[in-house]
Amino acid sequence: MGDDATVVLTDIKAALASAENEASEKPAALLVVGGELNGTLFDLTTEEILCGRSAKNEITLEFNGISREHFKLTAIEGGYQVEDAGSRNGTFLNNEKLDGPKELNKGDIIKIGAVALKFLPKGDPERLTYDKLNLEANTDGHTGCYNKTYFNNKIDMEVKKSKVTGSPLSLIVFDLDHFKKLNDNYGHDAGDFVLKELANLIRNNGVREDDIFARYGGEEFVILLPKTNLKQSYEIAERLRKVVESHDFIYDGSKLPVTASIGVSDYRKGVSTGTDLFKRADEAVYKSKEGGRNQVNFYRE
Repeated sequence: MGDDATVVLTDIKAALASAENEASEKPAALLVVGGELNGTLFDLTTEEILCGRSAKNEITLEFNGISREHFKLTAIEGGYQVEDAGSRNGTFLNNEKLDGPKELNKGDIIKIGAVALKFLPKGDPERLTYDKLNLEANTDGHTGCYNKTYFNNKIDMEVKKSKVTGSPLSLIVFDLDHFKKLNDNYGHDAGDFVLKELANLIRNNGVREDDIFARYGGEEFVILLPKTNLKQSYEIAERLRKVVESHDFIYDGSKLPVTASIGVSDYRKGVSTGTDLFKRADEAVYKSKEGGRNQVNFYRE
């Protein structure tokens, strides 16, 4: 065997070993097969998981033919078992209607209503492909933040959860001040640099694991904060404003003028949808702009 072939084989083995190591850290998951949610992954990380239409469930699927609590997963040694949770239309495993708990094996298909979910066990390398596809579909290519479509889906779901559970929920929206002038004075490459640098700065200074940090469009960013009240989110927003103001955005030897006008809103009376929550935070952003920019305001009725 030639040296080149040996190098190629070594590289392949190393890549496979790396993929196996990466996969070993991944929890078991359910993968949606077909339909508008095709490719969506639901990680299975708790001892008991309910799936159905209710926002209280760990997995919420709002489709015709699905009951509020449709099926339940329970952790067992080596994986999970599935059982129907008293649904109206039944739960099917590999096209057979469940009449009791059944252990899940790799590739098993759970069908409820028109939705099919494929079981991937813990450490299954197959899920790495879907992780990559989800990353590409849900993130903004330039900044690495979630994109607008993903954010809109999440905010609607979190508002529904707050309605049902009463848990606090807040939203931070911020616009970069005079961004058009920055582009005009320093060039669009400088503007692109600022957007990427800002995203990294925010990510590294207070975006928590459960927060949803997204680029909403242009120079507008959003952070959705589950289980966070207005006072807490205001304090987070003010801290982030100071981080942006004090950071040196250096491009091509020049320090760029970068500050943000920020608005904060929370789930409360009058908020029925994610759009309601967003509009309130957006109004607070305009209040910050009208007040002189580089400041934080929260929505007041």
